Amino acid sequence: MARPFLKWAGGKGKLASTILAAAPPAMARYIEPFAGAGAVFFAVEEARPGTPALLADANAGLIETYTVLRDELAALDGALAALAAEYAASDGEERSAMYYRVRASAPQSPAERAARFIFLNRTCYNGLFRVNASGGFNVPHGRYKNPRIHDAGLLAACSAALQRAELRVADFAGICEEARPGDFVYLDPPYQPLSATASFTSYTQADFGPADQLRLRDTFEDLSRRGVAAVLSNSDHPVIQGLYSGLGYRLETVPMSRAINSKGAGRAPIPELLIDNFGRVGFVSGDGGRAD
Repeated sequence: MARPFLKWAGGKGKLASTILAAAPPAMARYIEPFAGAGAVFFAVEEARPGTPALLADANAGLIETYTVLRDELAALDGALAALAAEYAASDGEERSAMYYRVRASAPQSPAERAARFIFLNRTCYNGLFRVNASGGFNVPHGRYKNPRIHDAGLLAACSAALQRAELRVADFAGICEEARPGDFVYLDPPYQPLSATASFTSYTQADFGPADQLRLRDTFEDLSRRGVAAVLSNSDHPVIQGLYSGLGYRLETVPMSRAINSKGAGRAPIPELLIDNFGRVGFVSGDGGRAD
């Protein structure tokens, strides 16, 4: 069964079934402008195989990895297996040295770059994806005892699921402009930080800041005006509540555990928001969801 092959801050593995249950029973196309680890996409593909999909993200390395996985599975599998074997055969200090050597490398082929992307994701500290102002991946080594770097069966399942997906490096607003009534859009942006230190917005060279959150709200409004069913997730923060309240949307608070946190106590469930526009577009979801 296809499921996320990457660790991802804010990954929606535990919410995918909830989002899918609320989605339209028939979709002309599934659109996800913030692809991330793809948990909801893989859930859609399992439950409704053959649904056309458009997956996009501003993270060029992520989309290249998806594209290679879809189109060059054998080459990716070989390159990643070699990295996994070398890592497994190394001891603690050798593993660390290998990690930083791979992190500093600049592979020339798409398959090697995709293998590097997956390797770093599976072996870096807490599975974070973070880049510096120059766009360089800068997360330190994670020192896991036995990380699952190469899973040939999972990669093959994900490659098969991606055969029906269009993949693009793009800004979310442009992707949403292409959505039409009958499509279903799920938006999972970098979240509004709950505190000054709880920020996962350094996802590309340009942080996802307050102006982007406002632009996202305006994009959600545009989808609603045009009759496109959409769900958006974000942190349960007063700023986000203020952006989406009073506009005919349903705001539902759901508990979500943090799979990525440096401290175990930080992985306890915290409230997040699921926001849908179903009342605005005249759609009653599978779970009975309507706007307030």
